Amino acid sequence: MTSRAVDDLGDEVPLPGPVRRVVSLVPSITEALATDVPERLVGATDWCTHPADLDVTRVRGTKNPDLAALRALEPDLVVANQEENRALDVRRLRDAGVPVWVTSIETVPQAIASLARLYDEALGLPEPGWLVRARASWDGPPPAPRGRVVVPIWRDPWMVVGPRTYTGDLLRRLGWANAYDDGPDRYPAIDLADLDPAAVDLVLLPDEPYVFTADDGPEAFPDITTRLVSGRLLTWYGPAMVEAHDVLSG
Repeated sequence: MTSRAVDDLGDEVPLPGPVRRVVSLVPSITEALATDVPERLVGATDWCTHPADLDVTRVRGTKNPDLAALRALEPDLVVANQEENRALDVRRLRDAGVPVWVTSIETVPQAIASLARLYDEALGLPEPGWLVRARASWDGPPPAPRGRVVVPIWRDPWMVVGPRTYTGDLLRRLGWANAYDDGPDRYPAIDLADLDPAAVDLVLLPDEPYVFTADDGPEAFPDITTRLVSGRLLTWYGPAMVEAHDVLSG
């Protein structure tokens, strides 16, 4: 019997009975499913790098999935994300009769609520332990800001985390105010010459999507404290949320 649930965008998702075969196009959700129900996960993208021993069929990238290979896996459900995956690919899969559940996440509370609904309504699973711990870790209002932070995600051109992003909200809940929290662009391009070192207390340099290293990144900010950090902790919701709170709170 086919049941119908509603994803984060309000679209109905027909579920053909119990969901036993899942393809994830979202690296952070891939990690969650591989942690909790590895027997259900049959496909993932090339960018799904956690856990390190993940052994499933790869369906290419988040922006250019191999839809034919994906359909050949005969999934009961494909999990996608509004930011990471293209609406065109979601539409093509749905037109081919493949149920797709789209998540939409721009804040930590949204991540917790979205993942809880995915597990409950789509997968028929109780909340996993990591989600219970994440809810407890991130509960409560954000603290007063302790400083202003810049988070580059690319160079040549330099691009940074802007407003209305999961990363920005996560940092706010750690007490950091995003120096680029205004404007229309969620990931604006900037000119470093316009950056006032006196107005920024910290630059966080993640290892994804651009791989910043000790020799590639800090030299561009000689008058600001810089810190190399795992991009997974800044951008991945799922089990990484627990680790992010523990590691980045200090």
